[in-house]
Amino acid sequence: MRLITILWVDDEMELLKPHILFLEDKGFRVLTSTNGDDAVHIANTVPLDLIFLDENMPGMNGLETLRALKLIKPNVPVIMITKSEEEDIMDKALGSKISDYLIKPVNPNQILLTIKKNIDSQRLVSETTDSDYRAEFSKLTALINAAQTLDNWKDVYSKLVYWEIEIAESTEQGMEEILRMQKSEANQGFSRFIKGNYNNWFDDKNPDKPLLSPNVFKERVFPIIDSGKRAVLILVDNLRLDQWRVIYRQMSDYFVVDKDELYCGILPSVTQYARNSLFAGLMPMEIEDFYPDLWINDE
Repeated sequence: MRLITILWVDDEMELLKPHILFLEDKGFRVLTSTNGDDAVHIANTVPLDLIFLDENMPGMNGLETLRALKLIKPNVPVIMITKSEEEDIMDKALGSKISDYLIKPVNPNQILLTIKKNIDSQRLVSETTDSDYRAEFSKLTALINAAQTLDNWKDVYSKLVYWEIEIAESTEQGMEEILRMQKSEANQGFSRFIKGNYNNWFDDKNPDKPLLSPNVFKERVFPIIDSGKRAVLILVDNLRLDQWRVIYRQMSDYFVVDKDELYCGILPSVTQYARNSLFAGLMPMEIEDFYPDLWINDE
């Protein structure tokens, strides 16, 4: 197994000798430098996994060294260490995409935690995720077997999507295969549920009929417009819940989700039927009856 190599840059390196010995005793390879120029030279010649960088050094200071190191090793985590707690220094360091920020004096366990968080976090997260999914597997199977209503199946689907995203980068391939098998079991159960209930969803007297494509505008969009609020509708074909969850991570800096809701597309769910049904507020056969000159039925 390859040793994790750490570069520690500090002009007071003699004071850090206990920390270096502590890390070496933990199995890390630690290279040291007392100035920015030497640090840049080491970064140019040695593969590195993490860099500890003092903010206040003679010659090239920490921020200048940081910029030079980022040009050479853009993907290596850099931990800035400083005696200063001035906000503008922190802002500049964070703006330069450091991975963490520590205030002197630092203790060995604090250093070790930072290393684990920035180097070993993926393995630790994967191991914890796999363990948590194993613990939830039986509960999910019970939910699948007991699901009797559409809300039950929405709950099952939401939980399966959560675990699908969580273990997407798991180190254990076996977990992904187990999840695929459980999703297959859920798909079979949901198919049986749809087969037994789908026709009843179009009975206007059915109090349990879900929100379907033809009613999305009437029940969700028009009330917003009628209230005088401005509205923008964005329709994405074939958007799955797992895809939406990933997209929302990127959107959350700009938007707040007021309500996150699933609705049921019609069958068949191909664009010609499902999307046209959504915009028309009618089922395909109703569109054909009301607008025969516009409806084209490809056979």
